[in-house]
Amino acid sequence: MPAVSRHQCFIYQGSPAPQLRSLSAVIQQKLDQNIRCLYLNSRSMVVGLRSYLFAGGTDVTKETTSGRLVLTSDMAHLVEGRFNIDRMLTMLQEALQQALNDGHQGLWVSGDMSREFGPERDFSQLLEYEWRLEEFLQRHPALSGICQYHADTLPRKILRQGLMTHPSLFINETLSRVNPHFSERSSFSPQCCNATALDTMVSDLCLGNGTQAIPHAH
Repeated sequence: MPAVSRHQCFIYQGSPAPQLRSLSAVIQQKLDQNIRCLYLNSRSMVVGLRSYLFAGGTDVTKETTSGRLVLTSDMAHLVEGRFNIDRMLTMLQEALQQALNDGHQGLWVSGDMSREFGPERDFSQLLEYEWRLEEFLQRHPALSGICQYHADTLPRKILRQGLMTHPSLFINETLSRVNPHFSERSSFSPQCCNATALDTMVSDLCLGNGTQAIPHAH
């Protein structure tokens, strides 16, 4: 059975509330493994996640005070309001090194892509960013994360690109699946992209279809 990648894509639609439940469960699993968790999203989503963590038994005050858990709506990765790949990867590398220096086994990160790319919503760098992020994770085995693609807030083209650039797909806190549409940078060409097949997979994921899902522990 193929190993589940540490770089996962989470495509969903509808209310974020059920997704927050799954993400809060993953965070607790990571904390139990002494992995620092960083969650980046809007203020309302951060508040919602805190509520789910509390409800699940996580001592959020203790975990955030100790630095094991970082919940933030900070946009410090943007440069003059614009997404910058080099700045984002540099910040991830620094955060990972700090987590290791502080005695953690690693760093787990999750953020909403529409939020990460800033108010201008210029996704022209998304393919390059996701490929560079995958290469970065391959070089840093202590780093893992879930890129959130909310179908209600992102263009279909971006959902397709997200699907193509992640080796595995997050379904929920207990299920993931190997991504049959993953394309490495070296083998990618616009001509080989079957938009119909990609759209079908996106629709299945939005409907919560976990066919061929692989149980795993995060």
